[in-house]
Amino acid sequence: MDWASKYRPKHVNELVGNSTALRQMVDWGRNWTRGSRPLILHGKPGTGKTSSVYALAADLNWEVIELNASDQRTRDIILRIAGTGSQTGSLSGAGRKVILLDEADNLHGTADRGGARAILEVLRTARQPVILIANDLYQIPAEIRSRCDPVQFRALPARSIVPRLRFICSSEHLSCDDAALEAIALAAEGDMRSAVTMLEAAAIGRQALVWTDLSSSKKDKRSTVFDLVAAIFGKTGGEDLMKISYEVDETPDTLAQWIEANIGQISEGDRVSRAYQYLARSDEYIGLTYRHQYYTLWRYATLLMVLGVSEAAGGSGIRARIKAPERWKKMGSYRKQKAIRTGMLEKVSSSLHMSQHSLRDRYLPAISALADRYPAEFAREFSLDADELNLLIHDKTRSEKVVKALSEEEKRKEKEREAAERTEHKKTSVIRKRPATPDSIAHIPDSIAHIKEPDEKPGGGHEQTPPDQAAEAKEKKSQKTLFDGF
Repeated sequence: MDWASKYRPKHVNELVGNSTALRQMVDWGRNWTRGSRPLILHGKPGTGKTSSVYALAADLNWEVIELNASDQRTRDIILRIAGTGSQTGSLSGAGRKVILLDEADNLHGTADRGGARAILEVLRTARQPVILIANDLYQIPAEIRSRCDPVQFRALPARSIVPRLRFICSSEHLSCDDAALEAIALAAEGDMRSAVTMLEAAAIGRQALVWTDLSSSKKDKRSTVFDLVAAIFGKTGGEDLMKISYEVDETPDTLAQWIEANIGQISEGDRVSRAYQYLARSDEYIGLTYRHQYYTLWRYATLLMVLGVSEAAGGSGIRARIKAPERWKKMGSYRKQKAIRTGMLEKVSSSLHMSQHSLRDRYLPAISALADRYPAEFAREFSLDADELNLLIHDKTRSEKVVKALSEEEKRKEKEREAAERTEHKKTSVIRKRPATPDSIAHIPDSIAHIKEPDEKPGGGHEQTPPDQAAEAKEKKSQKTLFDGF
């Protein structure tokens, strides 16, 4: 077992740093009720977000049901696992079940289609605690953020990491000087998991660790595409530029798109023209690479685009924010529209018991006309969100108003249902707590004592039912039982 898993905190008091966030979580857990809002834990990787959930669950005797980005998180899977788990009790004897959705800012692609809407449904109907975890809070859809309370986990200072590393060294019987521990803590940049991993890598095959042994434990700090673009338009030398380009984990065709998106940073027209000439020549080599599957040509493509555009820029520098490729935004928009269209067709066609092909090619105009006339009924019947309803009625503002009104109506009904459940629970509790006493029995009205059974005679005996009437009653009873069986 690796050291990061072996020395993972088991209880809240073993966690390092972020005392404010941990205090907020503990208060939330101890005082949790069905009216409590879910939490979103957000912050850099390695700051203890996931570990804090498991530690809190252990301290409160809760069971954890986790879904992360390595799982498929379609609508059906989320509702089957998290949705069902959030509405039922634990079978293991735990006090509650906490639903943990890790990497909630990573809902993307076809594997997670419908996941965001399913999370909203889980948040609305959950009867168990729910916690979401994200690196970037604002990558989570606004509809989900508005229903949760954010808890920020900050990067850990080096002085907080060093004691934990010293404890691990002691547990592993490893001699390690303070300079080495401080160097590892600084290199980890606030990431406890990375610090423990670097310590383990440096300690392989050693009984003692000193500062000079840390060359193999440095954190991987590869250059990013942003570093490369800034260097191309800056005054970085050619040799350093090529070194950065080799460190960037992107293919030359992707690099060309990033460089093209930022050529507007060059102010002089003739330099812009020269930069495009270098990019065009580089694109020829990229095309030859894919056509002939001869990837050695990639080095020429990279050389032309990096050094050529750098020469054309003339060290003008970056005057504005580095832009992402425009075509990526368009492709992302197209993918989103396709996913919305597919989701809408799937909902409507399955409810109408027809194929998506027939609905799209034959009946969609008629369905759109009906939806335009009765938008609220369509949105409620087919569970459409604002984007899906907009595909039918072609009015985004109206779609948003309709879906918002339905959402508010649903919230109101949910509050009324919860209030009715609380009232019923209080009544049941009062009845159970009120025992029967002699005084209460004494107040029973005398008239109740004189109520006779239906077949009781005034003298205390019972009337005998005539044989023919008894046979008729028996026959009726048997017929009734027969029909009830059907």
